[in-house]
Amino acid sequence: MNLSFKTIETSDKAIITSYTFNSPLRNCDFSFANMCSWHFLYRSEYAEVDGFLLIRFRSDNDGSYVYMFPVGSGDIRPVISLLEEDSLRYGRPLRILGVTQASKAVLDETFPGGFSFESDPSYFDYIYRRDELVNLSGKKLQPKRNHINRFRKQYSYQYLDITAELVPECLRLESQWYDANRVSDYQRALQYERRSMTFALLHAEEIGLAGGAICVEGQIVAFSFGAPINADTFGVHVEKADVSFDGSYSLINREFAAHIPPEFIYINREEDLGIPGLRQAKQSYQPTILLEKYRAIRI
Repeated sequence: MNLSFKTIETSDKAIITSYTFNSPLRNCDFSFANMCSWHFLYRSEYAEVDGFLLIRFRSDNDGSYVYMFPVGSGDIRPVISLLEEDSLRYGRPLRILGVTQASKAVLDETFPGGFSFESDPSYFDYIYRRDELVNLSGKKLQPKRNHINRFRKQYSYQYLDITAELVPECLRLESQWYDANRVSDYQRALQYERRSMTFALLHAEEIGLAGGAICVEGQIVAFSFGAPINADTFGVHVEKADVSFDGSYSLINREFAAHIPPEFIYINREEDLGIPGLRQAKQSYQPTILLEKYRAIRI
């Protein structure tokens, strides 16, 4: 049986989220908004088989196919076998990315000794309780409260939901941020992020995106946006701020978390990609879960 994969488009939201919203998987990779906004790079495709959603995409290293862990319920053995057949058709052993500890246990039980596993902390997801990001209680988060208090004392601000009218202002701020950071060692990654972010903002309603911005005297000084991953976890995909406004990052982080619907208990703020400053920033918010993710390779 050859799997029939279809390119993921914005019109596929209802189908894909019917699986992901009912799944316990909290990986940022399963955000439909991420799948669409990064399609230019990964060319993600999906198929439905026996109650499972299957996703494959192109590796940004060599362009070969890699796969996500199947989302669904039922006997996973024949589904994994189908993925293996599909991968072998293109001359590569099956590689499954974003495999959590729970998914790793399923593979170990179903295919004893059948997979090798590799992990890289740069791609672990930082997951926080939403109420903790809102309340910022405790001594360890005191510096965040101090940053916010300084901002509030110095500036009168508004929190605004991102609408189509605000998108040009958000893009202006992103352009300013990009110009200040593009000389770094991560220029290619920043270019990719810029392209993904622009698509997401221009197609927000279609992909289920929600965002918020901090406005000071008519100027957007910070913004953030994201989308649901599953029924209890919301993914924050982008956060940008003008650092000349002291405390702007801490404030947009807190305000956006406060405006996310309360049914989302957890907030996934994605990976740190091995970038030292980003790792330090994500760790400073004391994650509830550091979600380990493995690459599973069929032996």
